[in-house]
Amino acid sequence: MNRSLLKLCGALPMAAALAFGQAQAEPTVVAPVKGYTFEGDKLVSFSALAFDKGRVLGVGDAASIAKQYPDARKLDGQGRTMLPGLIDAHGHVFRIGFRQSEVVVTETRTLAEALAKIKAYGQANPARQWIMGSGWNQVIWKLDRFPTAAELDTAIADRPVTLRRVDAHAIWANTKALQMAGITRDTPDPVGGRIERDAKGEPTGILVDKAQLLLTKVMPPYTDAERRIALDSAMRHFASLGLTGVGDAGTSADEARIYREFADAGKLTSRVYAMINDVGDDYKQLAPKGPVKGYADDRFNLSAVKLFADGALGSRGAALLEPYSDDHNNKGLLFMDDAVLRGKVRTALKAGYQVNVHAIGDAANRQILDAFEAAYKEDPNGMARRNRIEHAQVVSLQDIPRFKTLGLIASMQPTHATSDMNMAEDRVGKERIKGAYAWQTFLKQGTVIAGGSDFPVESANPFYGLHAAVTRTDHQGKPIAGWHPEEAMTLPQAFRAFTLDAAYAEHQEKSIGSLEPGKWADFIVVDQDPFTIAPGEIWKTQVLETWVAGEQVYRQKAAR
Repeated sequence: MNRSLLKLCGALPMAAALAFGQAQAEPTVVAPVKGYTFEGDKLVSFSALAFDKGRVLGVGDAASIAKQYPDARKLDGQGRTMLPGLIDAHGHVFRIGFRQSEVVVTETRTLAEALAKIKAYGQANPARQWIMGSGWNQVIWKLDRFPTAAELDTAIADRPVTLRRVDAHAIWANTKALQMAGITRDTPDPVGGRIERDAKGEPTGILVDKAQLLLTKVMPPYTDAERRIALDSAMRHFASLGLTGVGDAGTSADEARIYREFADAGKLTSRVYAMINDVGDDYKQLAPKGPVKGYADDRFNLSAVKLFADGALGSRGAALLEPYSDDHNNKGLLFMDDAVLRGKVRTALKAGYQVNVHAIGDAANRQILDAFEAAYKEDPNGMARRNRIEHAQVVSLQDIPRFKTLGLIASMQPTHATSDMNMAEDRVGKERIKGAYAWQTFLKQGTVIAGGSDFPVESANPFYGLHAAVTRTDHQGKPIAGWHPEEAMTLPQAFRAFTLDAAYAEHQEKSIGSLEPGKWADFIVVDQDPFTIAPGEIWKTQVLETWVAGEQVYRQKAAR
C-alpha cells in the first residue's frame, strides 16, 4: 500500500480566502489538528480548518489560517485527526433502524444458537403477533444447506416467524408463516424467485429473492410511528460512526415522506441520497414531482431510481453466465427479461433520474451493461446521469472495460469481499473469481468506485470498509497476505471512495466530500491517524466528534 503523504499544504489561495472571509460575521477556526482532505484530485494535509455559516472557508497551516481570521471563534483541536465526513453510498436506512426492535441472529455461530436466541426473543415479546428478524447465514453455521421451517418451529410454532438472510435475498419462515401466506407444494416459483423444496416437493421454509414477496405481502406493514423511531435510531447510529452522508438504496413513498418530515424539522443529521424503489407504485407516487435535489440545504435528495437485476451469491440467487461451481444445476436468478429491464431503465432516464441497478452475478452485470448501452443509443444524454451498478460483484473480465466505455460508476462495498471470502470462490471457481471484487482493476481503467457497506447486511462502520479495502483481511488479519491482495486499494483510493467519489456518485461533489472552500463543513474528529497507523489497525478507529454544516451532531462521551 502506498502510504506516503504529501507535504503539509499552505493556506488556500488568498483571493479565495478573502472572498469568503469578507462575507463572514464570525468564522470559526479549529486548530491545531492533523487533517486530511482532497483538494481537487490531490490528497493534502492541514493543521487548521476555518468555517462559517455552515460552509468551509479554507484549510491550511494554523498560522496562516489564524492570520486570515484573527477575530474568529477558536476551538482547540488538540492535535487530533480530522477528516471530511465519510459517506456510505449504498445502504438501507430504515432497515438498520427496524433491526433495533427485531430479533437479529447475525452474531450466532450455529443453528442451535440462533434457534435459542429466537425462542428467547419470542418469550420476551409475547405481544408480537408476527416475529420478524434477520441476519442468518447458513455458511457461518457450516450447515452446507439452508435451515428449515421445521427447525424454526422448534423455537416458535404458535406465531408466524420470518427472518431475512444476512444479504436480505432469502427469507426463512416457520410453518405458521407459510400457512398464512398460502404457500404449498402447488405454489409455483415466481419469475425471479425460488421456493426451496424437499425431495417430495414440499416447501422447506426458504424463499429466495422474488419468492419472498409471497410472504411480505401478508406480513404486517410498518407504521409511521415505527418508521420515525427507526429513522431516529439510524441517524444517531450514523453520527456515532462519522457518516455525514448515506445513500438509501431503495426508498418507498412512505419513507420519502418521513425523510422530508425529518429534513423540515432539522433532524437529518446525516445527508440522505435516496433512490426510489423500482418504477412501480412508489415511483408513480413520487415521479410526477420530478427529482428532488438539494432539499433542506442538501440534507435530502431523491433523484435516483434503484432497480434489481438478480439476487445474492450466498443464497445462490446471483445470476451467473455458467452454473455455480458448487451447484451445477443452478445459474441463479435474473429478476426480469431483457425487454422489461430495458423498459424500466428508459422510463427512469426519460424522467430525469439517475439509474442504479443491483447486479451481483456476471450474467446480471452483462444484462444491465447491455441495457445501458441500448438506452444510450436512444438517448446519449442518459450517460450524463452518472448511472451506477450497485455491487458489480462478479463481472466477466471482458465486461469490466464496458463500465468505462459506458461511463458507469461501480458502487462497491469492500466488506462484502471479506465477508464472502469464506464461500465466494466455492461459488464461482478460480477463473470467475478473477473478475470478482476487482477494485483495483476498475480503478486502473479510470472507473469511479463509490464506497459503501450495504448496511445492515454489513456493519455501517466506514472504518471497517476502509480496512477491508486496503487489507482484504478480516479483523484478525486473516488471511495473512490478504484475500486476492492484487485487487486491494491503496488507502488514498479507499479514502476517496468513501468521500469525494461517493459524493460524485450522488452528483454532490461540489458541495460535500472534501473540505474545500464553499462546501458544507461536514467533518469528523477521530482517535487515531489512519494514514500513519498499521493498516490492520484501521478498523479500530473511533469517532470522537461528528459535525454537519458546522454543527456538532455527535460527541463521544469520553472525548475532551
